[in-house]
Amino acid sequence: MNMQTKPLVARRSPGPDGEKIITLAALAVGGQGGGVLTNWIVAVAEANGYRAQSTSVAGVAQRTGATIYYVEMCRDTGRIPVFSLSPAIGDVDILMASELMEGGRAILRGFVTPGRTTMIASTHRIPAVSEKIAPGDGRANGPEVIEAMGIAADHVVAFDMETVAKQAGSVISSSLLGALAGSGALPFPRESYEEVIRASGRGVEASLRAFGAAYDIATGASPAPAPESDADAPVPVLHVPEKLRAQWAALEARLAALPAEVREMAGLGLKKVVDYQDLDYGADYLCMVETAVAADAAPYEMSAAAAKYCARALCYDDLLRVADIKTRATRFARVKDEVVVNDGQLLMLTEYFHPRFEELATTMPRGLGRWLQSRKGLEAWYTRHFDKGRRIRTDSLSGFALLWLVSSLRPLRRRLLRHDSEMRHVTAWFDTVLQTAAADRALATELLANYRLIKGYSDTHARGLSKFAKVMGARDLLAGRPDAADWMRRLRTAALDDVEGEKLDGALATVRSFAG
Repeated sequence: MNMQTKPLVARRSPGPDGEKIITLAALAVGGQGGGVLTNWIVAVAEANGYRAQSTSVAGVAQRTGATIYYVEMCRDTGRIPVFSLSPAIGDVDILMASELMEGGRAILRGFVTPGRTTMIASTHRIPAVSEKIAPGDGRANGPEVIEAMGIAADHVVAFDMETVAKQAGSVISSSLLGALAGSGALPFPRESYEEVIRASGRGVEASLRAFGAAYDIATGASPAPAPESDADAPVPVLHVPEKLRAQWAALEARLAALPAEVREMAGLGLKKVVDYQDLDYGADYLCMVETAVAADAAPYEMSAAAAKYCARALCYDDLLRVADIKTRATRFARVKDEVVVNDGQLLMLTEYFHPRFEELATTMPRGLGRWLQSRKGLEAWYTRHFDKGRRIRTDSLSGFALLWLVSSLRPLRRRLLRHDSEMRHVTAWFDTVLQTAAADRALATELLANYRLIKGYSDTHARGLSKFAKVMGARDLLAGRPDAADWMRRLRTAALDDVEGEKLDGALATVRSFAG
């Protein structure tokens, strides 16, 4: 979204000299260069004969709030102006947001006024903590925020400034400044912005590229980058060693024999499962999918769900999996891309772990793990001395080697206590699905989808298991009802809606009321 701006109106009342004070508020998340952006804006104003003052109110870490940078400026007439220290509701001429939901927050706080405020916002997303902790898809509705911008602001310049900055090898503060300059909201020429960037002395060329690209988009001289979609996500590639080609070809032949409606999802699931463990594990996965197909019929909706959720169930998160993911080259490449690390810079990466006694015990062979679980005194000693957060530097040889050693235990996974308990749980779940499918395939499809409730490890995994058990427990109450599948879907949605599970308890009470 990109709209041309017009002259601002209704700014703060002019002083005796007839000049108005221009107010600008910028909301930035940590690490986005909000302080640099503010300093640039002040320097541009002063270079053009304005007096300017900037302040900041720090936000909360972990993306529960952004830092608010505030700038006031007016033409220097020789008189000392009186500037405010923070933005006030209804008194902001320019609102800049370095992330889409921060723009939404600014609207809710009253910093965006119709007929007055020019809004400059990046449309990319950095999920907030509240979005991440939601058991299901907790992402806020981005299109609604963009629509609200058009209603609340006088003029809007909104596009993905993060992508523009990355493509130029810079950070978002540069593209935000370019969007501000291109909006025409401030009476300063483009050249003065560029001179300020050059004077900063660090990453000048990359900053100028990001500035210029954003400026052109804001003025309509070039199109905004196309937003990423799920269709743009790369298809996983599995590299099979030559000695395993024949075994992999046999799995592909079984995959090709599946109904067309199931084949694509099963292909993705097979790659995921084999990458997680090995080819034998992939064969087990295909056995589950083939069993579901045998109990299904066209259009094979239940089988497609089985292809998706059986892969998810088999690829549970344990310490071996977490260590494997955190030591992969693709992860380091992704982190470097996200933080824009140049070739001449070093990346220092710290991973956070909180291994409980339960994780330690279940990562042991079955017999030893059960013995450890039965030793309450040993558990208390471990909790007292080791049950605390651990930070491991994977950019160091020792830290990387430690996690790589844990991930190298993957061939032993099937002998471990955690795998034994997971497979017993998966078998019971899948048997319930097949029993249900004989009478109600729609309900069986929803039972498969219930595995969405289980994810993560440690406390997150335990909460998911608890909700899963509650939702699956309603199967006997719903069996035989024509709306059983619909009610099972409602229960799962309620479980995914909040962390504490209060909505789920209410929905279950409703089911019990009419099932009794």
